[in-house]
Amino acid sequence: MTIQKYARIAGVLMLLSFVAGGFGEAYIPSQLIVSGDAAATAANIKGFGSLFRWGFAGYLVEATCDIGLSLMFFVLLRPVRKDIALLAAFFGLVGTAIFAAAELFYLAPSLILRGNGYLNTFSTDQLNTLALLSLKLFALGGVIPAVFYGVAWVLRGYLIFRSGYLPRFLGILMTLAGLGFIMRNVLLILAPAYASGSLLLLMVPGGLALTAWLLVKGVNEQRWNEQASAAGFVTS
Repeated sequence: MTIQKYARIAGVLMLLSFVAGGFGEAYIPSQLIVSGDAAATAANIKGFGSLFRWGFAGYLVEATCDIGLSLMFFVLLRPVRKDIALLAAFFGLVGTAIFAAAELFYLAPSLILRGNGYLNTFSTDQLNTLALLSLKLFALGGVIPAVFYGVAWVLRGYLIFRSGYLPRFLGILMTLAGLGFIMRNVLLILAPAYASGSLLLLMVPGGLALTAWLLVKGVNEQRWNEQASAAGFVTS
């Protein structure tokens, strides 16, 4: 494929990741999970089982796109520094894998609340509590991969800034977005009272701008080819 096709595919994957991630990680939990009320949360999951499962489906789409993006951005950015581009791909993949493990806690309530025979030793209130605890563990598990996700975007932001075939302002925005993820992760561990979710919103302007640029403009193909040739890569 030409490098412009890689850029366009990256833009499409970023757009799908934004939509599916926002649906599965923000909208669905806000509709079903009632913080501190296990009974209400259990009732919502039972009453809106399909919506609950759609939340997991949204994550699967997001994770699939993120894995693809690891390759797309490695190809797009390797002429700048192949080692850093590869390192960013590794960080991104590790973050996705850890979050996949955390998603098991998201699905667990659907099993817990069925009340199958082997769960008869638990009362209804206990099952409801276990379901909410599982969702709390899911939320906590989502904290760990944020630092890997953040580091990946800091590295990509640096490479975009240095590239010459993508605008420098995109590199700055994505570096800030990555730092927002890292800072929230650190604060949640060391100073939870200051771990504002607004730090994650730093991803919105940069992510949307980068998505739009890749879809509409792509990369400066001439400059990419020049750098790729200088770095010893075969260009198309």
